[in-house]
This record gives sequence, structure tokens and C-alpha cells, in this order.
Amino acid sequence: MEKNEIDLTNSIMADLHIHSRFSRATSKDLNIENLVKWARIKGVGLLGTGDFTHPEWLNELKEKLVEEDLKGIYYYEDEKGKFPFILSSEISLIYTDGGRGRRIHLVFLAPNFEIVDKINNWLDSKGRRDYDGRPIFNISCRDFAAKMEEIDNNIEIIPAHAWTPWFGIFGSMSGFDSLEEAFKDKLNRVHAIETGISSDPEMNWKIKDLDNISIVSFSDSHSFWPWRLGREVTIFKNEQELSYKGIIKQIRENSFIGTIETDPAYGKYHFDGHANCGFSCSPEESKKLKGVCPKCGKSLIIGVDNRVEELTGKNESNHKIKKPFYRLLPLHEIISLGLGIGINSKGCWKIYDELIENFGNEFNILFKASRLDLARVLKNELLIDLIMKNREGEIKVKPGYDGVYGVALLGDVKIEKQKRLF
Repeated sequence: MEKNEIDLTNSIMADLHIHSRFSRATSKDLNIENLVKWARIKGVGLLGTGDFTHPEWLNELKEKLVEEDLKGIYYYEDEKGKFPFILSSEISLIYTDGGRGRRIHLVFLAPNFEIVDKINNWLDSKGRRDYDGRPIFNISCRDFAAKMEEIDNNIEIIPAHAWTPWFGIFGSMSGFDSLEEAFKDKLNRVHAIETGISSDPEMNWKIKDLDNISIVSFSDSHSFWPWRLGREVTIFKNEQELSYKGIIKQIRENSFIGTIETDPAYGKYHFDGHANCGFSCSPEESKKLKGVCPKCGKSLIIGVDNRVEELTGKNESNHKIKKPFYRLLPLHEIISLGLGIGINSKGCWKIYDELIENFGNEFNILFKASRLDLARVLKNELLIDLIMKNREGEIKVKPGYDGVYGVALLGDVKIEKQKRLF
């Protein structure tokens, strides 16, 4: 199925990897109310709570979210109605395996607060969890998976942003070459990986180790702004009764509809490079340089594109279920690109707000609004062209590297952005 043929009827856009204001480098205004407000504006219909290991955030979740019918979906209710959440969190595992230091981030989902309390009680026996929404523990992937299985078989573990150099399970700086290396005899507990902003399903289909693994996408958002929240989502079938088990079943059986991805070049670790030197290059050029920065003479930070190619071809892949996906940039990026103004500028917000007022949410604009309908609101033909090109994944992006985001291009001319928030 081609990406522009995805049937979005009876679907729900889900972003299950986000953070609270208690995680490092996050917005101080990242609370439940703002998450719900901006999820609706974005068009996201299901959120992960993020950070349920943090005591203060967990208390807030327990106070403001209500479970209905014991389905494992928790609702926040305001004047606009009820908005659903799934209990989710992320953990940083830093340990030694095979004589090498490992630094892995895992997203994990839980069916109810009772199970969350059991997880947190176990983590309290291993260290502290009150200093960061994504706490660090000296626990291996295998042992973490084994304990989650012991606590409850319905806990779902998903390696987060699987390819990023520093904390991805396949990362160039501290990762493994296969899921089995990481999870060992508990490999059966892993049903999916998260692509991360710097990779997309097409890149992951090259890897034999992932032949029977679901490829999901979430934002890992550190703010509620719509150029972060929901920038990547998984599109689930919106079944008659929304339930935790129903969502997990779709992940485990690879039966969800598809995903929305940014162009992987947009991610902060797509190409090889050195941020301090302002240098980046493709995997091919990196090989010619023997992985050495031509400006400082130190080793380059090897990005996702290079790492995927490194693991490709060791065995021939046969990914039988290839889910369709959209490759989209957030609407703020498109407006900023077309007008040459900052992503958080008043001018960008003015146009964004006008579009939302007319079309309801951002995904309606990115997916559904016709050229004619857009022309009734926008008097800028270039912006209309960019929105339509974005829908077909045709906007070029200068690749990001070593913590630097990629930059959308207007033709071959780079449009500089003002400093982004988070």
C-alpha cells in the first residue's frame, strides 16, 4: 500500500512516548492540562502519560486521571470532554555487558496504577527515581524485561529511539548489534521498537533482526508545542471499546494501521558529524574520512544512517509486514519555511491559529484539506504548495547530526530558523 493510500477511517493517532515537566530539559509548563489542550489541536487522540516513575508526577496522574470500566485507559475530563491516556514511562539503563558500557533507553507501558506501584516499589530497591522523570538504573535490558514479566505479563517494553548514538539499543556509541544480544533469553518480551526521529520504517526494514518486530513511532516530546508533540505517532485501529489490551494487542500482533514519521534527515542524529566543529557528512564521505573529523582530527559521532547501513547486509532481511507510513514535517515547520520566519514567531502562530480555527486540528490540515479549501484561508500560494508537497513527503531536509536538528529546505536554499523551544 502506498503511503497516500492509508485509510484513516476509524483510526486513532497515538503518541505514547512523551515526558512531563519532571524530566530534564523539558518545559516547566508541561502539565496534563497543556498536554490535553495541544494534543487536541494537533489531532492526537491518545497519549502516554510519560514519567510514571516520578513520585510527584505519579501523584498528579492519580489525582487527575480516572479509569473507566477497568479497561486500562485513564481519562482526563474538562469542559471539552474526556481525553484518554495510557500509563507510560521511560527508563535509562546504564550498565556493563560484554566488557562494554551500555546506555539504553526503554519505553514501557503498564495496564493500571496497581502495576505501576509494583514497578516503582521494585525500582526503589535498586536506586532513586525522584530526581528525574527518566531515572537511571544499573540494570541490564535482560533483567529489566525479566522483572517486568514477573510483575505482569501485560507490561509492554519498547526500545526507545532505537538507533540514536548515545542511548539507542542499536546506537553507534553504546548499542548492541541485535535485540537478542541485549535481551538474551527474554527476547520474547520485545514486540516492537521505536524508530526515533532520525530513522523511519524503510530504514528498519533493511535489518533482519527486526523481521518479526513491529515498527512504531512516537514523539519523545519534551514540550507540548505542536512541532514536538505528535510529530511522530502510531496510527491504531480505533476499536469500539478503547482498551489497554486492545492497543497492546495491535503492537504485539503488528496489526495497527501505520505510522507518521518526520523525514529521518530532520532528526538530530541522522548523519555523522561534530556539532562543535559545524561539520557533518554522509556515511559514504565518513568512510572516506575513516571516521575522523577533518576540522579537529577526533572521531566523528556516527549517526543513524551510517549505523543502519553497518547492520544491513549481515543477513538478508525479510520483513513480511511492512506497514504504510506518512513522512511529514510539522505544520509550524512548513509555515516557517515558506515565510522565512521563526517557528515560534508571532507571524508563524498567526497563520497556524487561522488554519486550526478553520480545519479543527493540524492533522486535518496535513492530511485532508484540499488545495481549494486551503486557498479560502491562505492567500499565500507558496504555503499551499508546501502543505501539499509535505503531504507527499517531497520537502527536502538538510540532515541533522550530533544533536543538531535537520533543516527544511526551500528548493536548495536553506531557511534559517530562530531558536526553538525544547
